[in-house]
Amino acid sequence: MTHSLIKIASFAALILLSACSQNTASDSSFVKVDGIHFTLNGQKHEFVGTNFWYGAYLGQKGEAGNRERLRKELDLFSDLGITNLRVLGASQESSFDNTLKPTTINQDGSYNENLLVGLDYLLSEMDKRGMKAVIFLNNYWEWSGGMSTYINRFSTDKIEDPAVSNWEAYMTNVARFYQLGEAEQAFKKDIEHIVTRKNTITGKPYSQDPAIMSWQLANEPRPGRGDMSEEAIEAYIDWIDKTAGFIKSLDPNHLVSSGSEGKIGSLDDMNIFIRAHQTKNMDYLTFHMWAKNWGWIDPQNMESTFQDALDNASAYIEEHVKVADSLKKPLVMEEFGFPRDGESFERHSPVTYRDKYYQMVFSKVEKYDAFGGSNFWSWGGYGVAQHDDFWWQPGDPFTGDPAQEPQGLNSVFSDDSTTLQIIKSHYQKLINTQ
Repeated sequence: MTHSLIKIASFAALILLSACSQNTASDSSFVKVDGIHFTLNGQKHEFVGTNFWYGAYLGQKGEAGNRERLRKELDLFSDLGITNLRVLGASQESSFDNTLKPTTINQDGSYNENLLVGLDYLLSEMDKRGMKAVIFLNNYWEWSGGMSTYINRFSTDKIEDPAVSNWEAYMTNVARFYQLGEAEQAFKKDIEHIVTRKNTITGKPYSQDPAIMSWQLANEPRPGRGDMSEEAIEAYIDWIDKTAGFIKSLDPNHLVSSGSEGKIGSLDDMNIFIRAHQTKNMDYLTFHMWAKNWGWIDPQNMESTFQDALDNASAYIEEHVKVADSLKKPLVMEEFGFPRDGESFERHSPVTYRDKYYQMVFSKVEKYDAFGGSNFWSWGGYGVAQHDDFWWQPGDPFTGDPAQEPQGLNSVFSDDSTTLQIIKSHYQKLINTQ
């Protein structure tokens, strides 16, 4: 009897050990954080990435999508060493001009299943190639609907279309989202709908899908613009903490990030950025960098202003590296872009200064230990602008530039051979140091 009990206990122990091993193996296939580093399969993980926000749109079924192009783009990424894609997981229907159509979430709160299937397909194809997705779920800006759509659904004080009204007022008013309870609750419902989804192609719940690296609260969430009240700033910081915690309660396997631009997206106050990212619910730091938008470069006079752009960018990068070191969290520069020479939108126009800028940025990523990776903005790939004015219209191919900007403004195309070589060389340098 005793001998039998020992055999049973030993067998049970073997089963338990096997289960633990399987869980560990499964757990290691997710990107994790260890101090200032990402890890994957027990090893330090660094990546070369891009913004491929329209990936789910290509993944839709039928004529709405373009799965052949999607696979072709992903294969080119594999050749270049691009393994991390920042993608749009939820777009919201808007009445504004220059916004995406169709969208994931309709004005009545219902969902566009075909776009969600597009996300399923994207993730399934990425997983085949060992790629990881950062999925952002909202947007401070109007081009994918974003926070203004929630405000306009639940507030009588509507936000006006910034394309035909006051852009400064828009940037300030969107911050009302963090204090509008009904809007926040609607967004939480949408978060839950997506984060707890089961992939219709693989049958795998999103929460168990290693193709996802991180859920991201929003694209460039800001506490507002100009002189914001302390109440508004506190509401923003509180929203980041609580929303990130809510996502973690639904999915403990994946990382959560904010999507912040960093200091400039925090009322130009690094202390606000730090306070928003000190929470344990925020796994790593993000920042974005826009030389033209922030006045560091004159696109019509690049030769004489380019050095200023390099100097400002270098200083901005190093500011955020210091914060990452102090908070002991990994850092990702998940948006940076630069116009073509003379701000041309033409596909085959020169990219002399862009290439030099990319080389400088990548050298910083390679230099500083806090960097887990970077995502340049944006991937145009095989997309082609369809109109003489370069403006996107519903049904047009995507080129990486959102609907409120000319197509080709910051796009890296599949035949930008010099830029692609710089990207590939950066990948090779990263893997040689791992």
